[in-house]
Amino acid sequence: MGTEKRERQKQARQARIEAAQAEQRKRAQRRRYLTFGILAVVVLGAMFLYSTFAGDDSEDTASGSTTTTTAAIDQPADAPFVYGDGACAPGTKPDEPVLDYTAAFQDCLDPDARYVAVFDTNQGEIRVDLNTTDTPGTVNNFVNLARNGYYDGTEIFRTDTSIGIIQGGSPHTNDASDPGPGYNIPDEGDGYTYEPGQLVMARAAGPDSASAQFFFVGTDAASSLDGQGTYVVFGTTDEAGIEVINAVLALNEDDPASGLGGAPSETVTINSVTIEESAGAAGDSTTTTAG
Repeated sequence: MGTEKRERQKQARQARIEAAQAEQRKRAQRRRYLTFGILAVVVLGAMFLYSTFAGDDSEDTASGSTTTTTAAIDQPADAPFVYGDGACAPGTKPDEPVLDYTAAFQDCLDPDARYVAVFDTNQGEIRVDLNTTDTPGTVNNFVNLARNGYYDGTEIFRTDTSIGIIQGGSPHTNDASDPGPGYNIPDEGDGYTYEPGQLVMARAAGPDSASAQFFFVGTDAASSLDGQGTYVVFGTTDEAGIEVINAVLALNEDDPASGLGGAPSETVTINSVTIEESAGAAGDSTTTTAG
């Protein structure tokens, strides 16, 4: 595709993003007014009540995601993905991984390119086709983190045979309590169903709370998450990748006290995550490796 056409696509996408951000600001203002009114009613009503009812927001969701560090972007499921204004990752990885950020990434992907994430682990390689068609914002976030070395040298810290997943993406602590990169991204759609081979974003109990942690689906047991359907599926691997996922899952040692299933009986290391970018449509043989 010519440079001029690609630039027009970028400008059109940026216009959609700015329109979505403007609408989001309007919704936020309306919510503030509405919240103030509701709080006033609640306070008055509480004077006549002798008991209260509250949901338990402290419990992790089935994916056991990270504790969030910033307020999540509030975005309806059908709204355009709202990007941040953080700088794109460079073409080559920095000497030291970049783990902490002040904002989510701006839109950095070529809309005509194909992106493949290559997980080099001590249990084998997992190649993942990233879905830029349905989840471009989530893929953009993951690609930029990977190109900055965020996942290199991290561990798969969770294995849960009850839902057939393995989880990673926590460079600060190598566990579910990791504070994340310093921002959250919106949930990109809902109604997902889960099956072997998928790469999925983990998140905390509230909506729009994903940032960097992810999980791989190894078995059909993950279909028990279908009723939630809000963990964003943004890539798929092949049979060879599923074999590696299940080899890690087979190392599981149950840990009922954790509430997250268990963990591998030996250290499972993600040596690196490399992003391969094809010069054309999916299946194009011309590929460059970046990060």
